[in-house]
Amino acid sequence: MRIKSKEYFKRALKSIPGGVNSPVRACKAVKADPIFFERGEGAYLIDVDGNRYIDYVCSWGPLILGHAHPEVIGSIYFASKKGTSFGAPTWQEVELAELIKNSIPSIEKIRLVNSGTEATMSAIRLARAYTGRKKIIKFEGCYHGHVDSLLVKAGSGLATFGIPATPGVPEELTSHTLNLPFNDFSAVEKAFLEYGKEIAAVIVEPIPGNMGVVLPENGFLEFLREITQKYKALLIFDEVITGFRIGPSGAQGKYGINPDLTCLGKIIGGGLPVGAYGGKEEIMNLVSPEGPVYQAGTLSGNPIAVAAGIATLKELLKPGTYERLEYISEKLEKGIREVLKELKLPYQINRAGSMLTLFFTKKEVKDFQSALTSDTEKFAIFWQKMLEEGIYLPPSQFEAWFVSLSHGEKEIEKTISAIYKVLKEMH
Repeated sequence: MRIKSKEYFKRALKSIPGGVNSPVRACKAVKADPIFFERGEGAYLIDVDGNRYIDYVCSWGPLILGHAHPEVIGSIYFASKKGTSFGAPTWQEVELAELIKNSIPSIEKIRLVNSGTEATMSAIRLARAYTGRKKIIKFEGCYHGHVDSLLVKAGSGLATFGIPATPGVPEELTSHTLNLPFNDFSAVEKAFLEYGKEIAAVIVEPIPGNMGVVLPENGFLEFLREITQKYKALLIFDEVITGFRIGPSGAQGKYGINPDLTCLGKIIGGGLPVGAYGGKEEIMNLVSPEGPVYQAGTLSGNPIAVAAGIATLKELLKPGTYERLEYISEKLEKGIREVLKELKLPYQINRAGSMLTLFFTKKEVKDFQSALTSDTEKFAIFWQKMLEEGIYLPPSQFEAWFVSLSHGEKEIEKTISAIYKVLKEMH
């Protein structure tokens, strides 16, 4: 029973739009009311009614170590005893910047901000200033925060100008955004042939996680690197999700590609609000106060968030960490595949490291349009039934599931058993 959650939701509706502070939390896509949580412990979440769930949301990615990791909590405690914010530099900011630089070779200088949205917004402004151009290429299904110029609908044209996806965004702000299908080589080539001298940058999630997990086709990211260099445009990797999750050097390390700018968030804050953008020194030197491109933030480099980030990265960079994470994530994927095979279900699984999505479609998912063939009604039923089995999944077909280092064999086996039970009941 979730009586207290329902009571809190009724109260929330009177004070907060939709009763939530971020839309997906409302659980509308799965035809449910949101669950209000009390605390997290390792791989588990406990709601206000005392129900316990194995958690595959992990705060949408940041909690790669699991909930309430002692090193992270300890760092937050000791940092907070010294003060919550100074509005001035701290030595911890330098340490976090160095940790990131030493792990991601393409980042020569980095600026801390407060969210992934701030990071992408700032990177785009910087790219336009550096190139003197206005147009940006993004891809359907890739989410880069709620930046006005990036909130465009998934258009069907190869190189059509974006249309605002939300009221309140003037078309003039999206008129310089070209929205293309992910993994579509020819669409990108046509866009550059027509607008090459006007394109400031291509921004891409190297492994998209916001239409569900979608893998880049062989050569696609390399192609983006080559064509941006050919036309003297910048390549921006939005690694807010994949940074330090796919590996110590992110997706760019996995694929061996050096973008011009990288956006980070989530894991580098250890569960506290943080973001960052960084890249080549020549480009980053344009950022104020060194250069003319203005960007600022009262809480940027907040000492508590930075302390949590440092503790998280130090844990991740210990030997064998990513190997353990890959082992447990692969075990989950294999288990789900065996269930699908036994039940003769044609559903698709995409996995990249410790992020995966089970798509309720028989079609291979390689872009936004193929992801949209998923049966969202069936997923909603699946989500609700999994919740009753004590498994908390992202409340949307089009989101990534996240595995943490706190998930062990026991949690994985229970999850696979629950998936088998639920899918067998549904079919």
